[in-house]
Amino acid sequence: MADTPRWRELFPEGPPRRICIVMLSAIGDAVHVLPVANALKRHWPDSHITWVIQPVPHLLVEHHPAIDEFLIYRRRRGVDAWEGFRDLARSYPDEPYDLLIGLQVYFKAGVLTRLAPARIKLGFDRRRARDLNWLFTNERIPFRGQHHVQDQYFEFLEHLGLDPNPAVWDLPFTPDERRAQERFFADLDRPACAVVVGTSKLEKNWTPEGYARVLESLESDFGLQPILVGGPSATERDIADRTLQLTRATTVLDTLGDDLRRLVWTIDGSRLVISPDTGPLHIARALETPVVGLYGYTNPKRTGPWRRYQDLVVDGYARFPGEDYPLSPEYRDGMARVAVPEVLEKVGLALERYPEG
Repeated sequence: MADTPRWRELFPEGPPRRICIVMLSAIGDAVHVLPVANALKRHWPDSHITWVIQPVPHLLVEHHPAIDEFLIYRRRRGVDAWEGFRDLARSYPDEPYDLLIGLQVYFKAGVLTRLAPARIKLGFDRRRARDLNWLFTNERIPFRGQHHVQDQYFEFLEHLGLDPNPAVWDLPFTPDERRAQERFFADLDRPACAVVVGTSKLEKNWTPEGYARVLESLESDFGLQPILVGGPSATERDIADRTLQLTRATTVLDTLGDDLRRLVWTIDGSRLVISPDTGPLHIARALETPVVGLYGYTNPKRTGPWRRYQDLVVDGYARFPGEDYPLSPEYRDGMARVAVPEVLEKVGLALERYPEG
């Protein structure tokens, strides 16, 4: 006889009706949550799913069909920090959630997990639950070694006895966004390559000189329309400005700004994306837009594009070509090993191997 799924032991009266997901921040992590939410809804279609999230990633997923409700945590600093926790706690329902899934292991997520009314609070094992987050849960997934971040999230489903496959992201677009996307790309006379020039983590960033040479080749050698994409941070703006000063490419479109939804539909409509390890790379993977990943600080086996486009990763994380390094969360200082010829080689491979995008 097959083993009884863990969820039946936890919920003998039937599938959990009220589910809360706690994942506050990081665009890439929000992307990784979507296949989890879709699988929960697929297995338990009558469940009501609430997601505790911060404002920026909320813009990415606010229309997602698997999520019934969002609770927005607005972070406050200094002496007002606890006001943010209190404000969110007031939004929690009087009736406890049947199941809370804590996918984030930072202290602020732990506090909100602690404050949430829930019968079962499922979190990471003690080894992976940083900031004492294991204290805030009463059910934990076992440690099974290091895995890709997406697979780590799937461990929560597997612990409950749910199949995470097929992995479906289903990033939504509104009719107005589709119309804006159509107008934008109708004005281009070549396929587009969206280039992400920076992240909030300085160690992940490549060089303006490298981007400048790549933009020139995208334009002249590959016949692509380069589009700079990214957020409004001073770091990204500085890298973009220096790149534009250094490049001889003449048709580069600069679309950096604070419109996350525009960034998403730009990636969706592009033939190719080039990006370091940051949210837009994982958005591209979810949308199945081929993405050339630039890695040197984070481990691409753990945070690279999940199970697709791994052949397009430029691996500066490896200390020497072909290094068989372990799958671990260790950081390295390897972005200087990302070289222009290797990036262009991956661009050519992407266009050859993924002709339909």
